[in-house]
Amino acid sequence: MPLKVTNSLRTIGLARSLWQLQNHRSFYTSDRLDFDFTPITKARREFSQKKLAGYSMDQLYSVVADVENYYTFVPFCKKSFVYAKKPGSLKADLIIGFPPLNESYTSNVTLVRPSLIRAECRDGRLFNYLLNEWKFSPGLKDIPMSCVIDFMVAFEFKSLLHSQLSNLFFDQIVLQMEYAFIQEAGKRFGPPSIRSHVLMVNKS
Repeated sequence: MPLKVTNSLRTIGLARSLWQLQNHRSFYTSDRLDFDFTPITKARREFSQKKLAGYSMDQLYSVVADVENYYTFVPFCKKSFVYAKKPGSLKADLIIGFPPLNESYTSNVTLVRPSLIRAECRDGRLFNYLLNEWKFSPGLKDIPMSCVIDFMVAFEFKSLLHSQLSNLFFDQIVLQMEYAFIQEAGKRFGPPSIRSHVLMVNKS
């Protein structure tokens, strides 16, 4: 296929993906933010957030560690298959995306109950590098059913198309995915003991 036609098809696909992502139901929440149109200056992106949440360390750990059910509650996760499961670790094949972009990758997950979940991918067609880390620590002394979440995600896409897409929607996607775990905790354990509070945010 001629290069000009191929590039045109990619542009059409990108535009369609941006429209579908913008109209995804998870973007219509009270936490919706403005889009980031900052030019791409580097391929790797990183986001970290510290949050006080109204669930215990063990409750939130159990939700984040339930990788095989990600496809049921994590935005843009189409399939999640767990294998090589043993004490302290597992591997998972995930398919993420929004039409017409759907990609699979393998994640190596380290589990330290109830304080740490670390998922890393260093090979695959989608990412040159992907790290997702959750740390849980005790919350307020007078509210046992609370904890502090230290959430971090860092990644580098292989393709320029995905990098451009992530530059437009990076913050929104990360926040919506993090929020999905809090929502799932609510479905499993009921209302939180306190309202969540963001304590710190860093992004690059």
